[in-house]
Amino acid sequence: MRELVVDLAAIRENVRSAATRIAPARLMAVVKADGYGHGMEQVARAMADAGVDAFGVVDLDEARRLRDAGIEQPILAWIHGADADFAWAVSADVELGIGSVRDLERAATAAGERPAVVHLKADTGLGRGGAIGDQWAALVARAAQLEAAGRVRVRGVWTHLANTSPEADADQFLAFDAALALAREVGLDPELEHASASAAMFDHPAQARDMVRAGLALYGLSTFPERTSAELGLRPAMELAAEVVAVKRVPAGLGVSYGHRYVTARETTLALIPLGYADGLPRAASGRGPVAINGRRHTIAGAIAMDQVVVDVGDGAVDVGDRAVFWGDPERGVPSASEWADAADSIPYEIVTRVGARVRRRYLS
Repeated sequence: MRELVVDLAAIRENVRSAATRIAPARLMAVVKADGYGHGMEQVARAMADAGVDAFGVVDLDEARRLRDAGIEQPILAWIHGADADFAWAVSADVELGIGSVRDLERAATAAGERPAVVHLKADTGLGRGGAIGDQWAALVARAAQLEAAGRVRVRGVWTHLANTSPEADADQFLAFDAALALAREVGLDPELEHASASAAMFDHPAQARDMVRAGLALYGLSTFPERTSAELGLRPAMELAAEVVAVKRVPAGLGVSYGHRYVTARETTLALIPLGYADGLPRAASGRGPVAINGRRHTIAGAIAMDQVVVDVGDGAVDVGDRAVFWGDPERGVPSASEWADAADSIPYEIVTRVGARVRRRYLS
């Protein structure tokens, strides 16, 4: 009745395209948030088959899922709660993103016969995780001491861009270079420096450095409102669809869905589709979200409800059991996740990561 279809061949194509674009830099595939809503284990295996060098996740719970799924590549996890099991991370060869002396000490304490492998994060202007100013100086100094003592190994130094403007990006890259210089002054010699994610992979190819952490692009989606996936050489891997469960002819003047935001202008046909905001459709896209049925595009009529939406199909031929596609690959004539993001005043990241658990997942190899 409701299904999310993920094309793993598209995932592999996008990985190979990204790897070619950034070569000789390494490619880290970011699979946080259940693989951006696509299914972490399934897409990670496809990405591993396509040759990614490493995986990025938010926390150790996600890292554990990857190891349990048989993923053997390096994994970097970068947000750690007070109960994060750093000892497990060391034993499982999971690398730790570290942005404070406090977490660095925790990592060093967890080290046993082998050191904790860490990537030190510099805050170069995003204002989230990472050390800045005197904090960075203290972090790299302590890291050098702990590395000399065999408690940690500083494999990487990294940062994250705010994607504010080309000029702001340039300032962050300069700040990153300064942070790297200070790290080397105190005796650190990181194997990897990485600052770029999907957007910078296209906009700042010269900044690929040793590794790029690509997320959205590997799922075939554009990070740029003005550029489509196809224009970037990407193929969207996710399609969200549901079947039409009721069709009825109605008169002019009929109010549709809660609040009667939509009223039929003439005699018309309404189609009921069992997908709503509990399944991931943003309610903010009420009256604006697109849907394709039998090759024709329509717009959601009125408010998106918890479990269902109504589409005014006019005099179009629609029947119970027909497949309604909410988003997918626009090259196939269906709406894109970016169109739904525009309809909800949001971004495609939010659209694909919010699909609910009761939507059945189906994977194409």
